[in-house]
Amino acid sequence: MIWVLIPLALVFTHLSLLAFGGGNAILPEMQYQVVTVHQWMTAEQFSSLFAISQAAPGPNMMIVPLVGWHVAGLAGLVVTSIAKFGPSSVITVYALKFWQRFKDHSFRPRFEKALKPVTVGLVLVSAWIIAQASAQNILLMIIVISTTALGLIKKIHPLWIMVLGAGLGVCFL
Repeated sequence: MIWVLIPLALVFTHLSLLAFGGGNAILPEMQYQVVTVHQWMTAEQFSSLFAISQAAPGPNMMIVPLVGWHVAGLAGLVVTSIAKFGPSSVITVYALKFWQRFKDHSFRPRFEKALKPVTVGLVLVSAWIIAQASAQNILLMIIVISTTALGLIKKIHPLWIMVLGAGLGVCFL
């Protein structure tokens, strides 16, 4: 089992260091590493784990321990969790101390403003990758498009949109 734990630790430590702008910003790279590079699961399995992680209460990065559990059981869950959340937490503590030193500097608001579109772009790429893995036929494409439109147009809690999408899938698939 150690042969899979080391690559898991390396991949998720790498992802931890890339997680700038929030956890969802690294989903494309996570999916690429887990599905394409290491072939620990299929794109459909990754998409399903992502859906489960988003439906569960708690942080939006619950997919990390779920991937670890899927790949290597309890040991994988522990390794991926420590590798993903440990390094970024340490860096965040030190970056916050550094950032506070410049709280009154003129570059700070401009820097923050410049990072917003980058973060939005990374999240959109994540959504696109998950949508591609989820929409394997025309009916699933319609469900993805309609639930996305519903979420953008109406102020409905995402959980209800997920329930609607799952209900449509159960009824028509």
